[in-house]
Amino acid sequence: MFLPTVTKTIPDLGRWNSLDGKSVSLNNKITILGFTGNNILYNKGNYFNLNQKIYNKNRDFKDFQFVMIAPEGSENQVKEILKGLADLTNESKWLFVFAPVSDIQAYYNTLKLKGKLGSDFGSPNVFIIDKKRNLRGRKDKDEYKEGYNTSSPSDLYNEMTDDVKVILAEYRLALKRNNADRQI
Repeated sequence: MFLPTVTKTIPDLGRWNSLDGKSVSLNNKITILGFTGNNILYNKGNYFNLNQKIYNKNRDFKDFQFVMIAPEGSENQVKEILKGLADLTNESKWLFVFAPVSDIQAYYNTLKLKGKLGSDFGSPNVFIIDKKRNLRGRKDKDEYKEGYNTSSPSDLYNEMTDDVKVILAEYRLALKRNNADRQI
């Protein structure tokens, strides 16, 4: 079983920096991508849901990361979220990048989603991006499920947990095939 591709080859994030001033890339990583919006602390429960249901179970996978795109000027709110996460887990694969809101909107548009960003330039949804920068999702009835609602623990636990397992299994299978091919 494979997780369908919703949008092929979304752009990378190379021009935006994280809290430590380093660039963050989606290349060759399985990424959970989110858009924080301006009200990061108001939505902190969403990050803790995501941490407990998805991050903690998969953080040891070498090429797995969480990337949240946040508006410039929200750095102090992000520091507070990271401090709270650090009390619960090793938060080293939680990466926040900062961009002007116009860039955030333009980037979101490249995902070609039906859903829109809120007026705060955020969304409660997160998205699975594969190592080739393809947006992946599941097909429900006649349409694709584009994202996973972080304010719904059952959405994260029931659907996203399964879909992350599927994408990780795809890469384990590909790795086994590549290793078998090398031995021939």
